[in-house]
Amino acid sequence: METLLTTDFWTKLLSSATDWAVNELPGIIILVIALIIVFRVARFFVSRLKKVLIKRAEKDETVDTSEAEKRINTLTGIVHGAVRIVLYTIFIIMLLSKFGINVGPVLASAGILGLAIGFGAQELVRDYISGFFMLLENQVRAGDVAIINGTGGLVERIELRTISLRDFSGTVHIFQNGKISALSNMTKDWSAMVFDIGVAYKEDVDQVIEIMKQVGDDLRNDENFGPNILEPIEVFGLDNFGDSALVIKARLKTKPIQQWSIGREYRRRLKIAFDAQNIEIPFPHITMYWGEEIKPLELRVSQEGDS
Repeated sequence: METLLTTDFWTKLLSSATDWAVNELPGIIILVIALIIVFRVARFFVSRLKKVLIKRAEKDETVDTSEAEKRINTLTGIVHGAVRIVLYTIFIIMLLSKFGINVGPVLASAGILGLAIGFGAQELVRDYISGFFMLLENQVRAGDVAIINGTGGLVERIELRTISLRDFSGTVHIFQNGKISALSNMTKDWSAMVFDIGVAYKEDVDQVIEIMKQVGDDLRNDENFGPNILEPIEVFGLDNFGDSALVIKARLKTKPIQQWSIGREYRRRLKIAFDAQNIEIPFPHITMYWGEEIKPLELRVSQEGDS
C-alpha cells in the first residue's frame, strides 16, 4: 500500500512538474528575455539622451562643459537607476504569478510597508527630490559662490541630499536640500561689481564720470585683468545726494568669481586718478559751532612775584 502511494505521489508530482514546465516555463523564459531586451533599450535611450545633452552643453559657450557633464552624468544615472528599480519590481511580480503565488497580499504588504517608510523618511525623500530638481534646473554648481539661507560661501560639493558650503573664514556649512528656503547664486553665467563712488559736492560730476570711464577702459585694456572683463564699464550717473558726498553708481560685468579682484583693482586705480586730478573723496565729519565762530583760546601765564 505504501509502495503504491509513493509511486502514485511521484507520478503525480512528475506529471504536475511536466505540465508546469510545458505551460509556464516558456512564459518565464520569454519574460526573462523581455526583461533583458527592455534593459538594453532603456540603457540605449539613457546613453543617447546623455550624449545629446552633452553635445548641447558643448555648443553653449556660456556653459562650463566639465561641470555640465558632471551634472548630466548624475541626472542620467538617477534616471537609469529608477528605471531599473521599476523593471525589477514588475519582473518579480510577474514571476511570482507564474509560480502560482497570489501577489495581492504581497502587494498590500509592500504598500503598507512603503507607506510606513514614507512617513518615517519623508524628510529624506524631500531632500532627494529637492536635490534632483536642483541638479536638473542647474540652479547651482560646485565652484559657484552662493548665499544659502543667509550664509555665503563657495559651493564645494553638491549631492542629492546635501550641499556643502565653505565660507570666507574656512568654516564648512552643510545644508539639507529639502530645508533650503533661499538660494542666491552670485556667479551663474556672469558676475558684476557695483560701485557707489562718493565725491565732494564741489566737484564737477561730468568730469568725475569721465575719469571713471577712462579708468574702466584702461583696466579693460590691461593684459592681466582685461580678459576677465566682459563689457565696458557702465556709469549710470549721479545716484544719490549723500550727507557729505555726491554718490555716482557704476557697474563692471566680469567672468564668474572675478568681480572681487577686479573691483579692488578698479578702486585702487580710481583713487590714484582722483588724486592726480585733485578730486576730493569726502569722509563723514561733524563741525560744531557755539553760536559764533570759535576764536582760539588765549592763555596768559603769570609768574609768582609779578606785581
